Amino acid sequence: MTSIRPPAVAGTFYPDDPSELSAMIHYFLSQADDSLPAPKAVIVPHAGYIYSGPIAASAYAPLKKAADQIKRVVLIGPSHRVAFEGLAVSSADQFVTPLGAIPIDKQAVEAILHLPFVHLLDQAHSLEHSLEVQLPFLQSVLNDFKLVPIVAGDASAEQVSTVLEILWGKSETLIVISSDLSHYHDYFTAQQMDQNTSQLIESLHYEQLDFDSACGRVPVTGLLRYARQHGLKPKTIDLRNSGDTAGDKNRVVGYGAYVINQTTSEYSA
Repeated sequence: MTSIRPPAVAGTFYPDDPSELSAMIHYFLSQADDSLPAPKAVIVPHAGYIYSGPIAASAYAPLKKAADQIKRVVLIGPSHRVAFEGLAVSSADQFVTPLGAIPIDKQAVEAILHLPFVHLLDQAHSLEHSLEVQLPFLQSVLNDFKLVPIVAGDASAEQVSTVLEILWGKSETLIVISSDLSHYHDYFTAQQMDQNTSQLIESLHYEQLDFDSACGRVPVTGLLRYARQHGLKPKTIDLRNSGDTAGDKNRVVGYGAYVINQTTSEYSA
């Protein structure tokens, strides 16, 4: 019998009606610049769509041009509900959203399960929104793909980058890192903090990031460590906060969209 991970935050973080959800995502995508090259890796926010959806769309829109190429998505986000050490994968065969089911790349999961810090931990996935909110966007911009869902607990940048070394692949693989930025500061303080975080991300100074910089610091630092080791450079393509989208300016959450582009050789592989 097929084992599924059903949606946990449909109807709260995003619409649970498929038509409404699809329309919302396509509106966000239509407002984004899709002229950039399709990235190899992205960092995208994971709040409710009315708050962070437009910023996430900035990173997802360029991926439409690689819809036929990308066959696997490695998705890593922080754990909000379950405390554990290392990284957690799922035993599910499919992750389901209102837009349909996404098959899990079991072979890729097996390829990292031998690592001592990677655990099969369904509890970390069952209610986690940092991965789930990315799925309808991925379903909207890609065609047929398999998912490698990873929840990051108390893990190091080295551990995350080790997983990325195994799963990075070529043009068939997209890396998605889920993270918001600063939390619950006033608008102008958040702007300053998030601009500083973006500079650290672009300069690959991941050791200087903390949990006040980004709630997904663990997966973000792992990606940046990998990028530094392989001569890749992140680029900020959107930087806003909830005061710019759907909230007031007294207590905001920051959202950034960042891309790392592939090399020409990867595109031709």
